Amino acid sequence: MIVSDERIKTDDYLLKVEGLKKYFPTSTGLFGKSKDYLKAVDGIDFYVNKGETLGIVGESGCGKSTTGNTILRLLEPTDGKIIFEGKDITKISEREMQKIRKNIQMVFQDPFSSLNPRMKVFDIIAEPLRTHKVAKGKKLENTIYELMETVGLDRSYAKRYPHEFSGGQRQRIGIARALALKPKLIICDEPVSALDVSIQAQILNLLIDLQKKFDLTYIFIAHGIPAVKYISDRIAVMYMGEVVELSTKEELFSHTMHPYTNGLIAAVPVPDPTLRNRENRMIIEDDLPDQTNLKTGCSFYSRCPFGNEKCKEVKPDFKEVREGHFVACHYPISK
Repeated sequence: MIVSDERIKTDDYLLKVEGLKKYFPTSTGLFGKSKDYLKAVDGIDFYVNKGETLGIVGESGCGKSTTGNTILRLLEPTDGKIIFEGKDITKISEREMQKIRKNIQMVFQDPFSSLNPRMKVFDIIAEPLRTHKVAKGKKLENTIYELMETVGLDRSYAKRYPHEFSGGQRQRIGIARALALKPKLIICDEPVSALDVSIQAQILNLLIDLQKKFDLTYIFIAHGIPAVKYISDRIAVMYMGEVVELSTKEELFSHTMHPYTNGLIAAVPVPDPTLRNRENRMIIEDDLPDQTNLKTGCSFYSRCPFGNEKCKEVKPDFKEVREGHFVACHYPISK
């Protein structure tokens, strides 16, 4: 499902992913060879421009977090290319990858388990600076305090442990750690899903402010449509390890093409149910099918109310149906 270079209408991308796959073996056959695989990421393509936020949204289990971990090579890709600043980093050595990670950092979903409970805040934020030998002594100390103030933490918190903070404060610590090396790309892996709604808004606004201040580029991963809509410039919708729809935020919500995207948007609660356009509402029923036993055809076929024999037998191409709007569907719809 490769998007050709001709369709990428920019030469300013910071990251480009081509045919990225990540398969996990689930059973073995004769002589211990892998027999069946869970196709967590199955041949996806996208690019991220410098200074923009690409949102990746989908149900739990669709492969979005695996995508983020594979880009950073916390998981090794099964196939495909990861091109960062014009360099294919897919197969470079771990030593070379360590240098690349100075420019690609991650903010994790759980702001508690991602922080070492035995380390004080000062040492948590200082760890990447010490690992990459960026600063020491007074310079290190000043950098830590500056980072804390940048993310809205008082410098007096530096000697405290993670358990002494709220979820929102812990996430601010994680963001400060991600900023420490002045990265060009930050992968935000569901950074607000574990937080209260009011705190979610604070963290989203903080990320937006930091992006403007430091000219950051984000990949923002989430399963909730509202957060992705609020922060993203473009949105990629993932289903069963594949990107099924990708476009700008405005285009996606004004001309929704894939039935799955339509269902995700319809599932968002509204204050007044009478305001919902029920004619275009689509309810996604059943759970995700078994990803180790996928048949031919469209991966969404078993849950799609519009599916027919063609959908069952023929896999749809990921193609451009409107300018900059890509969808993998034989019969794309539109609001």
